[in-house]
Amino acid sequence: MTRSEDDRDEQEAEQRGPTIRDKRRIDPQTYQVREPQTTAAPAPGGGTSLSPDEHLTSGDSASGPSDAAQEGSEVTELKAALAERTGDLQRLQAEYVNYKRRVDRDRDLSRNVAIEGVLRDLLPVLDDLRSAREHDELGGAFKAVADEVERVAGKYGLQTYGTQGDAFDPHVHEALLHAHVEGIDGPTCVEILQPGYRIRDKVLRPARVAVAEPAEPNNRSAAGSEFEAASDEPADQTGP
Repeated sequence: MTRSEDDRDEQEAEQRGPTIRDKRRIDPQTYQVREPQTTAAPAPGGGTSLSPDEHLTSGDSASGPSDAAQEGSEVTELKAALAERTGDLQRLQAEYVNYKRRVDRDRDLSRNVAIEGVLRDLLPVLDDLRSAREHDELGGAFKAVADEVERVAGKYGLQTYGTQGDAFDPHVHEALLHAHVEGIDGPTCVEILQPGYRIRDKVLRPARVAVAEPAEPNNRSAAGSEFEAASDEPADQTGP
């Protein structure tokens, strides 16, 4: 090529201006992704080579199902572990509730047994106070002490029972004297020799009474006779 041809090519290039190659992937006017301007060379063996984006997409599609399966397996394992821990917690809570109930029941039972023992030992004292009151021997400070002892005993559930005229019940009464009397319909407590004591439904000591039964038609002459010692067995002190 001669010098004149080189000058001519330079002049033509200056007239055309600089060559600009727009390699932006986003079209500035339509904001769409441009197609690649160059085509990759065919892969050896007649295959088609893939662009980096196509390789990424292909890799994602190939690994997608296995990743999803793995995630599903992990979720299943987590759900199974959560169900197991929840079951353990529920069983532990049930065991604690049962334990607390047993402890409360045993504590109440021990407390009641202790109270019953103290009140049972206090019964002779209450009998003496009752006898002194019947003979008008309570007065002054002694009467105040007696009232306080009876109040404390009642506070812990001790109850006195046995009234003249009550129907005789061998479960709560102990017959010490027996007679036949007219004008009654059945065995009746005609005299309370010693009152009975109970705490809640448990009899600590049965009421000791004199019992009268209706006089038999063929033995009315014996009606109203003196009381005789009863041969009945003592009442069951454990209550009904």
